[in-house]
Amino acid sequence: MKKLLLISAVVTLCMAMVGCGGKRPPQTTYQRVAPNDSLEKIIEQRDNELNDMMATLNDIQEGFRAINKAENRVNIAKDGEGADKTQLIRENIKFISSRMDANRALIKKLQKQLRTSGFKGDEMKRTIENMLKQLEDKDLQLQQLRAELDAKDIHIAELDETINNLNSNVSNLTSETEQKTQTINSQVQQLNTAWFVFGTKKELKDQHVIVDGKILRSSFNHNYFTKIDIRVTKEIKFYSKAAKLLTNHPSGSYVLQRDANQQFELRITNPQQFWSTSKYLVVLVK
Repeated sequence: MKKLLLISAVVTLCMAMVGCGGKRPPQTTYQRVAPNDSLEKIIEQRDNELNDMMATLNDIQEGFRAINKAENRVNIAKDGEGADKTQLIRENIKFISSRMDANRALIKKLQKQLRTSGFKGDEMKRTIENMLKQLEDKDLQLQQLRAELDAKDIHIAELDETINNLNSNVSNLTSETEQKTQTINSQVQQLNTAWFVFGTKKELKDQHVIVDGKILRSSFNHNYFTKIDIRVTKEIKFYSKAAKLLTNHPSGSYVLQRDANQQFELRITNPQQFWSTSKYLVVLVK
């Protein structure tokens, strides 16, 4: 009996040790693994992005090496003799043009890769700028080559096409830039355009500027107003000894004063603030 009681006590003690003192596998083990997994994924993603950019960069550099070799072949052919030199120049010019177009596309691809990656990439940006400068230099060299071939009475249609495409691209870019400039200038002009009018109550009513005691209803005569550039016109004379602003404008942005003839004039001290509430100015005079 005592032996059974002893065995029972030992079992109970062991269960208590497991329940109270025994340690389960710490939960922090998984918590440590998860961040490490996330970090590894981030590192892997960054490595893939970098590898993609380096692969594109290598393709571009290989393109420039191929262009340089083709240019050397053209230089040798144009200074040499033989009936086949024109054909050799033509083939290499075509190859150069094709590789330059490919390099332009690859540089655009590299720029996009850099924008979408997590890299700040200041050094890569400088590398891209240098490669764009190389393309510009190659374009100039092709123009110089055409002049040299023309001087030797060697006419290469492919070279003319390449130069014409280059000039067309430059022309399109210039035209696009001019259109953007015109659009911006037009928008700026609109932002800085305002209209004013002054007149007696009868005159303003006749032009529907005042209708039933209210001003600037939809039917008012727009042609009755004077158009101004708010950057230029900052003083407006009313030629009257009585004047009252009917439109609302911030009080601290203007001064209504009399001139030497005791006639009222408006001096706008802060044009942007004055015209911020309305681009129309209506003044009642007598």
